[in-house]
Amino acid sequence: MKREALGPAGWLLRLLGLALLALALLSAAFRAPQRSLESLVGRWAPPPSDFLELGPQLLHYRDEGPKDDALPLLLLHGSGSSLHSWEGWLPALRAQGRRVVSLDLPGFGLSGPAVSGDYSDAAYLALLERLMQELQLPRAVLVGQGLGAQLAWQLALKQPERAAGLVLLNAGAREFRPEAAPLALTLTRLPGASWLAEGLLPRHLLAQALREAYGQPARLRAETVERYFELTLREGNRAALVQLLDQRRAPQDLTPLAGLGRTPTLILWGARDHLLPLEDGQALQAAIPGARLQRFDTLGHLPQEEDAPATVAAVAEFLHSLKP
Repeated sequence: MKREALGPAGWLLRLLGLALLALALLSAAFRAPQRSLESLVGRWAPPPSDFLELGPQLLHYRDEGPKDDALPLLLLHGSGSSLHSWEGWLPALRAQGRRVVSLDLPGFGLSGPAVSGDYSDAAYLALLERLMQELQLPRAVLVGQGLGAQLAWQLALKQPERAAGLVLLNAGAREFRPEAAPLALTLTRLPGASWLAEGLLPRHLLAQALREAYGQPARLRAETVERYFELTLREGNRAALVQLLDQRRAPQDLTPLAGLGRTPTLILWGARDHLLPLEDGQALQAAIPGARLQRFDTLGHLPQEEDAPATVAAVAEFLHSLKP
């Protein structure tokens, strides 16, 4: 029996059918429904975690240590992370009697997406200023990694009286140009990524991205992957990450950082960072008068997670050099 040749319309229908089949298989294989805040709080927000409403925005935060500490720390995590990123530092900081405030920035962790949909520097800085007022934290050592580092130095520039010092870890100081962009990051740039992200999250791609963020991938623990995976499932977080990446650009001009000359600054850098090269850390050091750069040759993009004891020891030494 002779098979009829398909015309253009027939081929189009066949391709459409194959695309729908592929999408169905993809959805079945990597389906990861969003999770409510209530379902995650029990595991990821034990005491001293708390929640605070700043206007319409709900914030997950922790405020630990003596309230009369003259040199408290405000810890700001990077993109895709949460306040849990700093947990490895806490024993050493507690032993020093430090007050430590950390939070899930809007778009991440249990704080969830920004109610305004605005992930600009101005929006983040306004929220951080309001948080410091609410917690009666007039002055702090501002500590940030990645996105958090950019916010830390901008807050210090905008309100220098709030910054007792700066600690910047693997901060995006120049145009983003990774040696090899992780597949998970590439997928967030695709058209329709926000729609797909709502229901899909391949765990192995997330684990791959984390391994690529470590200088020594063998250090990555299964429980760390689980934490990133579950908090990314928080309702709205996946779409928020797509929005944030679409809205934000790395700073192109570091000239304004010369204004930080009166703010003691320590720069920590994992030299095996495949996303942000050591040259970015050197550019920051050159831009900030008096800044000190300490490199960690075996660490990657998340040095505070990969080797908490070594990195917090550098911070502890820096804190001892500051005047209350």
